[in-house]
Amino acid sequence: MTLPPFDQVVCEHGPALLRLCYALCGPQEAEDVWSETFLAALAAYPTLESAANLRAWLATIARRKSIDRHRSAQRQPIPVASLAEAAAVDGHFCEQHDHRSSLERSGALRLALDALSERQRAAILYHYLIDLPYADVARLIGSSEGAARRAAADGIAALRRRLAEVPG
Repeated sequence: MTLPPFDQVVCEHGPALLRLCYALCGPQEAEDVWSETFLAALAAYPTLESAANLRAWLATIARRKSIDRHRSAQRQPIPVASLAEAAAVDGHFCEQHDHRSSLERSGALRLALDALSERQRAAILYHYLIDLPYADVARLIGSSEGAARRAAADGIAALRRRLAEVPG
């Protein structure tokens, strides 16, 4: 089977994967994770046997790259102005304010998504954000197709309830 040219793959799936990267790791890291995803995909592309599930394949790479980025950030030191301005928390020094950007803190949807279980969040992101069929979602989250549908439905219901509580 002949694979389509890689630039065609990027054009077709790039926008959806960028949305997924924003949802997985936030606006500060999304474009870097997107780039890393396509660099890794380009390296593996010649050995790919089928073009049947390209979007699911790319989503798997993006998910792994976002996990790598998150783990890497956890190991990086957090700069502080001086040691006197830092407080020890769980044996680690950290500044006394929240390190997340104001964009991440202010989004009610982001907070509602973060409150979901990992399975519900993944099912919603893969199905609704990048339009993967439930069969692919099931493979990505390690469940049956019916369980993937249920996770997405339960997640959407929880999001609706939580967002209904948000004033405005």
